[in-house]
Amino acid sequence: MLSPHSSLRSDLFISAKTSTAIPARHPALRDALIQASLDLEVRSIAYVASTSVASEQVELDAVVVQRDEGRFLLDVVPARRIRGFEEKGLAQIALTELALKRIILTAEEIRREPRYTNARFVWSYREIPIPVGLRMRILQMLLDDGPMPLGELLKSIRSDHDPAPAVMALACADLVSLDLASHPLGPLTVARYRA
Repeated sequence: MLSPHSSLRSDLFISAKTSTAIPARHPALRDALIQASLDLEVRSIAYVASTSVASEQVELDAVVVQRDEGRFLLDVVPARRIRGFEEKGLAQIALTELALKRIILTAEEIRREPRYTNARFVWSYREIPIPVGLRMRILQMLLDDGPMPLGELLKSIRSDHDPAPAVMALACADLVSLDLASHPLGPLTVARYRA
């Protein structure tokens, strides 16, 4: 079965939180985008290709993450563009005018466990189809009973299909949130309904 995104370039990143396809040529940026897409605190992810500074067009190639506390530039160190002195200065002025705070992520921070492995595992289920009935049962259970351990949720869902892949896909769709930073994904991982 072809993915709905299969006709897109393979270096473009799309998630339920992105407003447009984001160029993600560097693997560290792709991993950072996956983690942001699965992060409960991230509301949306945008891409700013360029902007104007004093009537001069400046190429930014910036990823902007929206959280409750504001808008942030996702500054992934290994994926930074190499810029000349003048271009770097104009880009800095543009970012200041956009009033973006920075989230600086090194390769080590992106690969921090257990979040790195958990996020990649969950993201691997992003395109699986979920039967409507199973989707409704999972969401209704989390809505009615509130946050619960993943093991308890999976045990409670009656279905002909294994509900675990569906829960992972719902996390990718930003309908369920999973605590991916505290412990390796398992029965005690907390699952929440995303309002």
